[in-house]
Amino acid sequence: MEVQELSTDSYSNRLGYDPDFLGHRIPLPLISDKLINDVTPLNNNSGYELKYSNFSIVMSKSRNLAIVTSVNIDGSKLENVPRTSDNWYYDPRIEKKYQYGPELYANNDLDRGHLVRRLDPVWGALALVANEDTFHFTNCSPQHKNLNQKTWLDLEDYILKNTDLYDLKVNVFTGPILRTDDVMYRSKFQIPAEFWKVVVLIKSNKDISATAYLQTQKNLLIDLEFAFGKYKTYQIPLGKVESLTNLNFGNLRSFDPLVNLEGEIARAIRNPGDIII
Repeated sequence: MEVQELSTDSYSNRLGYDPDFLGHRIPLPLISDKLINDVTPLNNNSGYELKYSNFSIVMSKSRNLAIVTSVNIDGSKLENVPRTSDNWYYDPRIEKKYQYGPELYANNDLDRGHLVRRLDPVWGALALVANEDTFHFTNCSPQHKNLNQKTWLDLEDYILKNTDLYDLKVNVFTGPILRTDDVMYRSKFQIPAEFWKVVVLIKSNKDISATAYLQTQKNLLIDLEFAFGKYKTYQIPLGKVESLTNLNFGNLRSFDPLVNLEGEIARAIRNPGDIII
């Protein structure tokens, strides 16, 4: 792994997440009062949204990881850009101390897990730039190399390829669950044990669908080598993501297909066909 840092001026053409991408305004989730003091500000005092090509990230000061990532995916324009290098970048728009770097991932079984998947924002005029943008430390979260993520990673592909969409556009919000009791590693780094995802799309009848997912494990052990067993993925109510993260998705709650299913707290997702859109 080679670590690099670009100049702040290098990001001048990054427009970030587009809230009007789906033809309905889907803004970034609101940061609650409980969370606002933990948001990492940009060095130029222009807010806290780190804008990249087709996606944006908001960072946590206390955990040096993303609070939320937000990406627009245009499935009709995706480009299969190969992964040709392993260069990773600090983002100079925020202080380096708020970004977990290579020292977390050295000499262990932790991978730099992309929160915004590498190929999700790789479309349009800045496709190649978007590919590189996903290799920022702001966009990764520590995950064990043996982490079983097949269902998690296949979820967006399934929605793009097999759901009766109005078009092939999808918004995806992703982040770790930042718990105070997460495992402490090397006396410095707290390792998230759970991750969440919210997928927003427009169905063929022009209705909005907003579905939420949780990837979790049980029986964490202290020893990192054995701490990460097989992850399980669940479809959960969007309101549950809000309560776990202190983010507010506004009226998207009313477009969650689980909202009207009485007693539906979590649906185990063994394969993508288990998803209710």
